[in-house]
Amino acid sequence: MKLLNHYLPVLVLLAMTACGSSDDSDQRSSVLSRAISTDPESLDIHKARSLQALDVLRDLGEGLVSHTASGELTPGVAESWEMADDGLSYTFHLRADAKWSNGDPVTAADFSFAVKRLKEPATGAFYAQFLSDVTSLEALDDQTLLISLAQPTPYLLSLLTHPATFPMHAGGFAEHGERFARPGNLVSNGAYALEAWVPGSLLTLKRNPHYWNNANTAIDEVRHLVLVQESTQLARYRAGEIDITSTVPSENFAETRKQFGEQLHIAPYQNVYYYGYNLTRPPFRDKPKLRQALSMAVDREVLVDKVLGRGETPAYSWVPVGVNDYVPTVFSYADLTQDERNQIARRLYKEAGYSDENPLDVEIRYNTSDTHRAIAVAVQSMWRDALGFDATLVNEEFQVLLANMKARELTQVFRSSWVGDYDDAHTFLSVFLSDSPSNVPGYSSDEFDDLMLRASQQVDADLRRVYLEEAERVLLEDHAVIPLYFYVSKHLVSPRVEGWGDNFLDYHYSQHLSLKAAD
Repeated sequence: MKLLNHYLPVLVLLAMTACGSSDDSDQRSSVLSRAISTDPESLDIHKARSLQALDVLRDLGEGLVSHTASGELTPGVAESWEMADDGLSYTFHLRADAKWSNGDPVTAADFSFAVKRLKEPATGAFYAQFLSDVTSLEALDDQTLLISLAQPTPYLLSLLTHPATFPMHAGGFAEHGERFARPGNLVSNGAYALEAWVPGSLLTLKRNPHYWNNANTAIDEVRHLVLVQESTQLARYRAGEIDITSTVPSENFAETRKQFGEQLHIAPYQNVYYYGYNLTRPPFRDKPKLRQALSMAVDREVLVDKVLGRGETPAYSWVPVGVNDYVPTVFSYADLTQDERNQIARRLYKEAGYSDENPLDVEIRYNTSDTHRAIAVAVQSMWRDALGFDATLVNEEFQVLLANMKARELTQVFRSSWVGDYDDAHTFLSVFLSDSPSNVPGYSSDEFDDLMLRASQQVDADLRRVYLEEAERVLLEDHAVIPLYFYVSKHLVSPRVEGWGDNFLDYHYSQHLSLKAAD
């Protein structure tokens, strides 16, 4: 791997030279270059958790159910399914022509094998409880899979599009063990196979000729380029070196919009940006007044209008507006002016035991990014102006931040986000269940857990929604986190890319895209 890193500049130069020659115009027309903002932490479907890893995995793998380019559910490995009248079981019928990248058939047993590993404590899967309502997966035959549920799960089909529920090639895992997801080892069942991975730089995916829908896959090669800085992505896009950016920098956003016009895609997105507290240690453990003071002292309107300015909306709830069949609960102070909020925040800050003579000493940790730093600087300034203390800013590499968040030893306030894994309020609220592995802040509330349990037991959709909304109210009253804003997806998409569809989940499978031939 060190040799690959050493010679990468030469290889990139040669590749750029080749792409610039007229003889290779056809080759470029079959290669899609996409930016991702950080290296995937893993391509093991049960170890991956970041957006970047999941985006790559959607190119490599496929679940029972998938999505169209516009984000609608569509058959994946399963060509059809039926739900029992009581909602407690689903029978899936797999495609006879579904195959792995080595030509082996994809069978119902491959899904059973994967879910068993997902649930094993020894796996340490981030999404270990993803299928907690599933009591069993039974392969009735090679093409028929029966999923039984402990209770009705209205979002099951949407959940089964997530990479954590993809099948696994048992033979590949038996041969390579925990190294099964590396180049040369990974056997995948999606439109693409993993060709190479230079950490911190580039993942190269090649067309999987055995994929059941290969005839409708237009692009031969997909390159996911790791470009951490948003400004670098923009510069590479301007130079024609990448076709799709993962985001757009806030600096000179109006100029970018003016320059690229319809190439700039902005759409509502099921994602909340937040600051989390470490609730397992001082100063935030058992201090809801302090947590509320910090939350109220953040001027969210200034963040979205002045710091970001790309269409984001202030977050006064945890669940975004627009989630299917749900009305978010909001903070009690949502309708107050910022001056009124600051007055209350100062009182709560003092009641929590802090003052000019005894200022709060706290760190904000965030991962490397122009936007994350700009937000941290703005929040630091807001807390200084409203409450009179200076937070210390700590910039960390993404994987280091993730490790520190999970360990809960160094973190005090940390930057994070939560993206809905399916279109239901449950995907946001279940994060804060006491036993959820996704509960990074360490929040624990018997009342919240009980409301979530009651919601999960309901067949009546209206009553289920009432319990979920009440659970969100409890979460917000406890000020377990500071929701800052709701994202919009922001991508620059080259005019040579066809088939792009904006959608609430911001899923963009490479197999849905094609490239115009060079003139």
